[in-house]
Order: sequence, then structure tokens, then C-alpha cells
Amino acid sequence: MTVTHNDNETIIGRAEINDIDAILEVPLVDPNEIEHVVKNNADTIFTWDYSMQRPALRKLYEKAKTGQWNASTDLGWSIDVDVEKSVIEDQELIGTGVDASVYIGTPVEKWGDKEWLEFGIESRNWSLSQFMHGEQGALICTAKIVETVPWYDAKLYASTQVVDEARHVEVFARYLEEKLGGEFQVNAHLRMLLDDIVNDSRWDITYLGMQIMVEGLALAAFGFMHMTTPEPLLKQLLRYVMSDEARHVAFGVLSLKECYDEMTDAEMKDRQEFAFEAAIRMRDRFMQQEVWERMGVNVREVIPLVLADPTRAVFQSMLFSKIVPNCKKLGLLDRNDKWLRHRFEEMGVIQFEDWADTGEEFTAFELTDEDKRQPVAGQ
Repeated sequence: MTVTHNDNETIIGRAEINDIDAILEVPLVDPNEIEHVVKNNADTIFTWDYSMQRPALRKLYEKAKTGQWNASTDLGWSIDVDVEKSVIEDQELIGTGVDASVYIGTPVEKWGDKEWLEFGIESRNWSLSQFMHGEQGALICTAKIVETVPWYDAKLYASTQVVDEARHVEVFARYLEEKLGGEFQVNAHLRMLLDDIVNDSRWDITYLGMQIMVEGLALAAFGFMHMTTPEPLLKQLLRYVMSDEARHVAFGVLSLKECYDEMTDAEMKDRQEFAFEAAIRMRDRFMQQEVWERMGVNVREVIPLVLADPTRAVFQSMLFSKIVPNCKKLGLLDRNDKWLRHRFEEMGVIQFEDWADTGEEFTAFELTDEDKRQPVAGQ
């Protein structure tokens, strides 16, 4: 099979990854949209071989069974969350997440404490909303993996992840409703990626798109927010979710390693291109178009500045700290003349290639007795 060399235009719909006009051509999702239908083109596979042939997956399955938790009773929902106070404390610790000097000449230049606080609150709401939407995507995709993966032991583990993802949707939805008073619509770039993952008929693409790319980025984002937020309920919620997510990403790494070791260069090139497309979609999502619009800022005016903002660039690159080493372990970085490596260099994220891959480090995320202690306000 011949290796096809597609260009950026074919893979991501634009020649340059920072083409502002092309990024903004993607319309925002209607906030009033309730349902979204995507065609699932995959076949359902039964297997009559019930032997457990993959010890690593069996170990993961056993850990999943003992790692279950109850979203209703294990988290401190009685805590009164003072959103303004916790956002102010966040901003005192790590700043606003943007370099204000970059936005000279825009309305942002004239923002005072009131506007920056409002921006911080909306940004938190937006981030948690996208986590929630992404978790629903994971719920649907993992159910698809149960149907489509040909291995019995993988079907068993994936079934536990379905329960995990339902719990994650539950906790983010409840936090947004009870503590933040509502949610943002799904980001258009995230929805495009979820559509692509669900629509593809190949079971390994579901793994790659969701377990490695979407869940890998989420694990890094959860870790950053868990480390920085002083809000006790959110910190506990994220810690519980992270204990599950690390297993999920490890599931993808362990399963795909076996599969990708046997693929041809042409087959691997397809997967490299999909990983690159997914990385671009997720990067585009973090421009927070919906937040800027709600703040009354001209999105077309501010997005070029967001791309040039060094503070946001550092944060966004850190979100790939789980994805890049996992892609390296799967052999995706360097097959086909280092094709994906060059794309990640272009994105400015290749520096994470030698960080720990989640296939090895997932046990470090297991819950401890201290993690399970009910938090109280002020801790």
C-alpha cells in the first residue's frame, strides 16, 4: 500500500495552522441546541473467545472494579462555593491567564478588576462546560468501543469506563448547575472532533481520538486546575475524576501499542494525520471564542492576539504534556520520516516527548485515604 502525503488543506481544512479567517469560519454552536445527531458507521463485533489473553488489560480491569466511587455520596456537595472568592484567589496565584499588554488597542486594554473577575468566572464556567461535553463524548465513544473492539478483555474494561464517564458527566453537570448557575454550549471545534471520532468506522480510531487525544488533554487540564484551584469541592471532584481518567488513557496506550506495532506505514500515516487533526481541533477550542463573545469583545479582533499571547501559549502547550509522550510510545511520532514529530514541532509541543507516558504512570493517580476525606470550606 502506497503512503499518501496529504497537505494541511486536506487534513485540517486550511494550509496554515494559524489561519485566523479559517478558524473563525467555523460557526459557534447555537446555545439553544438540545440534540445533535451523528451517524455511527462502525460494525458491532461479537467474540466467542472468552480467554483473557492480555494481562495488562486484566490488571486495569481489576483496578477499575475496585476504583469505583459514588458521585452523590463521596463528594462534599454541601459546601457553599463562593465563586468570586475562589476566582480572585486563582488570579492572585497564577494571574488571569492572559498577558494584558498583548491586547492594547482593544476593549480588553481598559478592563479593570471588575471585568477581569467576570472574565475569570466565565472562563471557569466555559472550561468546566467543555469538560462536561467532552465527558459525554467519552461516554458515547466508550460504549462504541465495547461494541467494536474485537478483544474480550478490552470489551470488559471498556464497560467499566462507560460507568466512569457517566459519573463524570454527572459531577460536572451538577457542579455547573448548583455552584455556577449554568453552562456554555459545546465549543464548535470540540464538537467537530467528537463528530469525526464517532463517525469513523475503525475501532482503533475511536481509541486514538478519545482515549489518547481527548482524554489525554483532559487529564493534563484536570491536573493543572486541581493543582491551582483553592476551591475544596472542585479540587476533590477533579481528583476523583483524574483517578479514572488515568486508567482510561492507559487503556488506550496498552491497546493501541499492540495494534500499531503490526500496522503498515500507510496505515500508520492515516493515524498520524488523524492525531494531528485532533491536536489542531483541541488547540483551536482553547481560544475560548464563546467567552470573548459573552464579554462583548469582537472575536475577530481578539483571536489573533490570543494566538500571540505568550501566557496562553505556555498554558496551551502544557495541555499536550500527556498526548505527546503517549504518541511517542505508540510509534506515531517517528514513522513515515518523523511526520507527526514535525507537526508537533510546528505546534510548539514536541518538548514533552520524553515525559512519562500514561501507560506507565496511571497507578500514581489512584485515590489515597487523604483524597477520600470529605473537604470542608476554607481548606
